[in-house]
Amino acid sequence: MKYADMAVTVSDLNQYIKNKIADDEYLESILVKGEISNFKNHYTGHMYFTLKDEKSLIKCIMFKSYAQKLNFMPKDGMKVFVFGSVSVFERDGIYQIYVKAMEEDGLGDLYKKYQELKNKLQAEGLFNQENKIPIPKMPKVIGVLTSQTGSVIRDIINVATRRNPNVVIRLLPVPVQGEGAAEKIVEGITYMNKNKLADVLILARGGGSLEDLWPFNEEIVARSIYHSEIPIISAVGHETDFTISDFVADLRAPTPSAAAELAVPDSYEVKQKILNYQNRLRMALMKKVEIMRLRYEKSMSSFIFKEPTRKIQENYIRIDNQIKQLENLIRAKQEKENTRYSKLIAKLDAYSPLKTLSRGYSITKKDGHIIKSKEEVKEGDIVQIIFNDGNRQAQIQ
Repeated sequence: MKYADMAVTVSDLNQYIKNKIADDEYLESILVKGEISNFKNHYTGHMYFTLKDEKSLIKCIMFKSYAQKLNFMPKDGMKVFVFGSVSVFERDGIYQIYVKAMEEDGLGDLYKKYQELKNKLQAEGLFNQENKIPIPKMPKVIGVLTSQTGSVIRDIINVATRRNPNVVIRLLPVPVQGEGAAEKIVEGITYMNKNKLADVLILARGGGSLEDLWPFNEEIVARSIYHSEIPIISAVGHETDFTISDFVADLRAPTPSAAAELAVPDSYEVKQKILNYQNRLRMALMKKVEIMRLRYEKSMSSFIFKEPTRKIQENYIRIDNQIKQLENLIRAKQEKENTRYSKLIAKLDAYSPLKTLSRGYSITKKDGHIIKSKEEVKEGDIVQIIFNDGNRQAQIQ
């Protein structure tokens, strides 16, 4: 017997198993609960992780088209419900769950409360950018509200003092999870504001589940942050965690260490910036002085300073020329007017009644008025007859 005729290939076997699983209706649509481990959010948008319980585990994949519909970011240690189908990945010969939907186990009600409060506060304007207070450029005292123990306060102190050794870190210990934590956080914010104990406040804690971070999703904490006269930086959880406090705060930092960097300017960078400003100012002054020197030299080389009366003399010449031009204009105008006057005199003389008298005519007047018609006089009227060389009176007969 030849084994070659009896054996199947690995691909055939995997294909056979895949078909068997595909024929099982129970595995086509299945709801599984477990804890996430080895979570990887691939740059393509696909999510790869393992779902496990106390005794076993199974690999899972959630493609981008389904992953982008999630309203939370999965992470290791999170307990979830996943819905999808079981199939075989033939190349590696493994079976896995192809996840279509996912929900946090036992946190559905909390997440619903979170969304409702977020929508409510957003509608009231508590998240609006115009209501946020700017973070001081050079704070002297940094107030921190967080747990007295743990790495959070150490990270903040290390980063802040490294960036500026002269800055004062004022810690007000508050519980950051559990029952009563929200009230203590509100008391801390109120106390800091009432006594003006800081220039800026950092509200911080490390990462955790939605339940762990819940005090920072309480309405009383959100409103306390909103009404704080001291600007507040929220640094709650990991970079992928978002709480109501993050939205209400004047600034959100992805981590407590990042909050310290945002709150405390680097003294070295500040010194370098001051030096750069000094150098720029010095160069600007030197350039201004050089420009003024060149302008001075140009001004001193001008003929106005070399021959100060030259401008006056040129003006005298200009005035003389203008006077001559004005005299020529007047003279030409006079000649033109004299010519016109002579023409008018000649024309007036031609129409003068005296010219008519010189040719043998006379003018007859009665009572000072020239008589133009025989109807203007009657017999016995005394009239005046004007001749070229005198006048005589006459009586009408």
